[in-house]
Amino acid sequence: MRLMQDLPAASVDLVFADPPYNLQLGGELHRPNNTRVNGVEEEWDHFLDFAAYDAFTRAWLLACRRLLKPDGGLWVIGTYHNIFRVGAMLQDLGFWVLNDIVWRKTNPMPNFRGTRFTNAHETLIWAARSREAKPTFNYEAMKRLNEDLQMRSDWLLPICSGSERVKAEDGQKAHPTQKPEALLYRVLLSSTNPGDTVLDPFFGTGTTGAAARLLDRRFIGIEQDPAYAEIAQHRIAAITGPADPDLLNTTGKRQQPRIPFGWVVERGLLPPGSTLQDPSGQFRAHVKADGTLVAANHLGDHRGSIHQVGAALQGAPSCNGWTFWHYEARKGMLAPIEHLRQQLRSELH
Repeated sequence: MRLMQDLPAASVDLVFADPPYNLQLGGELHRPNNTRVNGVEEEWDHFLDFAAYDAFTRAWLLACRRLLKPDGGLWVIGTYHNIFRVGAMLQDLGFWVLNDIVWRKTNPMPNFRGTRFTNAHETLIWAARSREAKPTFNYEAMKRLNEDLQMRSDWLLPICSGSERVKAEDGQKAHPTQKPEALLYRVLLSSTNPGDTVLDPFFGTGTTGAAARLLDRRFIGIEQDPAYAEIAQHRIAAITGPADPDLLNTTGKRQQPRIPFGWVVERGLLPPGSTLQDPSGQFRAHVKADGTLVAANHLGDHRGSIHQVGAALQGAPSCNGWTFWHYEARKGMLAPIEHLRQQLRSELH
């Protein structure tokens, strides 16, 4: 908390927090073959009672809220042991919950005692700093990442294992709750942009920093355990992002400059009188000097924007004229007028 107090207010775009779970373990856990399960037994996960954990949670959340920019956001991950207490505290402090994400583990640890359901998920809460905040959400990037389907709030990802699991000098796992880089990759890609600053107040072995370095985000990692901090430092130093920064640009349609169709006309890319048609050649329209279209069919004469005329000709409630209307780019070769819009957008950068 002291280090967070030293940072300037409103200096962070996003917080990702993986706080202690307060597992309240009452003893050792063994597999059916009587081998001991190496779980979370570290001192940092021990709290006297719920009141102590709540006081701890309130303190770090308040510190994060001070550091967040007005449109900043916060992610916090936990299990059934702590996530509901953290969620209630978030709301009490003025954060505005945007989503809860269920991370479904493809390879969860089984319930060895057979007394409960296998705990196969963890919950992430994504919240804005306030109800009025407008945090970053790269909707189109998430859709493209999911094969052009809307990204849902249930994420199926494996736990951190194999070569990704950071090992200590004795060959054992260095940190009991290391998260997979794929999880942090998705979090940062969805809710930050290149150059943004991400704070992780429970840095551990540096998974947040590793994902941030890969995606060209700045990061601040706070970790009280010197051994974890050293591992994180070496781990992140070995990561390099793409040489071409443009490969990390995931700007969505809503963030791109608005280009009216009239600009295409006045620039001479489609002069007045040009003929547009749909890909099948069923519908045709002519370009007017003011950037509107005129067309006719059995439903009558139609005049208006590229969207209005496209919808009227089809008898449809709406139409994306940029993808519906095509022009003759080369002799006998049609291309959507969207290509001309992108040409103008590239000139604005």
